[in-house]
Amino acid sequence: MSNTPASPVGEGAAKLGAPKALVLGLQHMFAMFGATVTVPLITGLDIGTTLLMAGAGTLLFHLITGGKVPAFLGSSFAFLGGYAAVTVFADVPGGEKVLHPELLPYACLGVACSGLVYLVLAAAIKAFGVKRVMRCFPPIVTGPIIIAIGLGLAPVAVGSCKADWTLALVALVVIGICNIWGKGMIRIVPILIGLVVSYVLACCLGKVDFAAVKDAAWIGFPVHKAQTILGVDFANGTQIWSAIIAIVPIALATIMEHIGDISAISSTVGKDFIKDPGLHRTLTGDGLATTFASVFGGPANTTYGENTGVLALSRVFNPVVVRIAAVFAILLSFCPKFAAVIATIPGPIVGGISFVLYGMISAVGIRNLVENHVDFSKSRNLIIAAVILVTALGGVTLPIAIGKFHATLTPLALASLAGIVLNAVFPAGDYAARAKDVEPPKGNTFEV
Repeated sequence: MSNTPASPVGEGAAKLGAPKALVLGLQHMFAMFGATVTVPLITGLDIGTTLLMAGAGTLLFHLITGGKVPAFLGSSFAFLGGYAAVTVFADVPGGEKVLHPELLPYACLGVACSGLVYLVLAAAIKAFGVKRVMRCFPPIVTGPIIIAIGLGLAPVAVGSCKADWTLALVALVVIGICNIWGKGMIRIVPILIGLVVSYVLACCLGKVDFAAVKDAAWIGFPVHKAQTILGVDFANGTQIWSAIIAIVPIALATIMEHIGDISAISSTVGKDFIKDPGLHRTLTGDGLATTFASVFGGPANTTYGENTGVLALSRVFNPVVVRIAAVFAILLSFCPKFAAVIATIPGPIVGGISFVLYGMISAVGIRNLVENHVDFSKSRNLIIAAVILVTALGGVTLPIAIGKFHATLTPLALASLAGIVLNAVFPAGDYAARAKDVEPPKGNTFEV
């Protein structure tokens, strides 16, 4: 990691200049925009709430980290499987899976609890040191979990595409072209470009209904009480605990994603943010932002690799420009007409985008294993990965009944726990032996 940044992180806003700072902030907002609004499109969460919580979560993160880390917090894709486990199910055995939006507050409660897991780990890191704690979360556990998250969502993406494969493939192809052959900003925002191109095509084909846009107000409050955790029936303990058990283990994977993102930002800027302000502070900021967002009906937040790409492109590392992007996101959240336009995007387009994103989640898990040199010639690693993948993808569940309490460990939750236990029981692998000499695991960013 270089110790000499290309430009000073602490450069003041006045020195940067207001016009330049505003333009750079707008660029950061566009970089995160495509991925951030995709999550509510897939889950059924409110778009305005999502933008508000992304902006507010980013500002909260900057407050907790002393304004030192130029990171933007947008919607996390890792929790999509958790939302689906709680809100998408078949009304009859073998029937078509249907989204039940009335259950979204329960999913949000589960995500809010997962954010608290960050705080527990942050306290442990502060008390015992980062390397000692990370031995409990080696890549052989988190890599396969991330792979399973993406593969488990694959049928959902294909199901959305089936309604109109033409629109889905246009979105998919445009994203691929922009990401592989695009230059500059085109390569930074391929999701947004793919969405716009396929949306324009849908408009030309008469497949977009603008009635809701016409009726939407220009200004409105983006938080809706029924969609917050106040929409939870706290007397329904079974549904509450089922949601918590289904979603909280996902935090194991997103924590690894966070560590990878902070490492990537540190390398880009030339400052070790894991040491200053400290991984315990960045985890606290990310966890509180996730809990805060979920309480008010927004999706989980995560540090965005897309914005790290903007840092590398612009070579301006002043955290002020990221905070400006957060303010832009907050302002847009108060425009229901804008949210209504986003809501008119046809399902197959969302499916085409999801086709890439879900596959990329699994690819990130593979990259996690490769970059951390996980040795699959060792039987312990093969068995741990095999048990995690088959448990998560094979639909293995574990009913829990204690008195009147009934809940079920979902396949992903059970797979996560199995991986942690097996890693602790089996003889120490290469990663544990090398833990004193290595930096935290690399690169869990959900970039497309």
